[in-house]
Amino acid sequence: MLSEPITLYKLMNLYMLKQVNFPLTNAQLTNFFLEHDYTTYFTLQQALNELLDTELIRKESHHNSTQYEITDEGINTLSFFVNKIPPAITEDIDRYLKENKFRLRNEVGTIADFYKSTNQDYVVHCEVREDKVPLIELNLSVPDKDQAEYMCSNWRKRSQEIYAFAMKALMSGEEYIHEK
Repeated sequence: MLSEPITLYKLMNLYMLKQVNFPLTNAQLTNFFLEHDYTTYFTLQQALNELLDTELIRKESHHNSTQYEITDEGINTLSFFVNKIPPAITEDIDRYLKENKFRLRNEVGTIADFYKSTNQDYVVHCEVREDKVPLIELNLSVPDKDQAEYMCSNWRKRSQEIYAFAMKALMSGEEYIHEK
């Protein structure tokens, strides 16, 4: 067993991030640790920050979300210490990821953010990714911050519908039908 609980929490995070082929958000990691009563929110954040400082993980921040991925150095480090994680914990992690994989992947694959443009409008950037590859990206200019925030919050709920509409509209021309 490990002498420092924080070391175990770091290894658990590395293990979780290694087990998936997509990033996990701070909220997703936090939910796992808190649901299973492994540690507190603040201790988990300390573990994540220490992993970032040592470049064992990297993060990407979006409007209301921070996503984490394991680095090659993190994978290498985990390979030396994975046996220090008790089997009951790896079983909890594996079960959680198996039961929630589809939901977790959809949450991190749907991104919405905004920024203020040089002409004082706001540009809303909406994206759906699958395995880090963008399926659809939209950049829309809106006049105020409230509209930008509203569009970002709706993107997660409506992105599949918008993607389906765009595909149908773009593939419904006569030229396309005749070429098939």
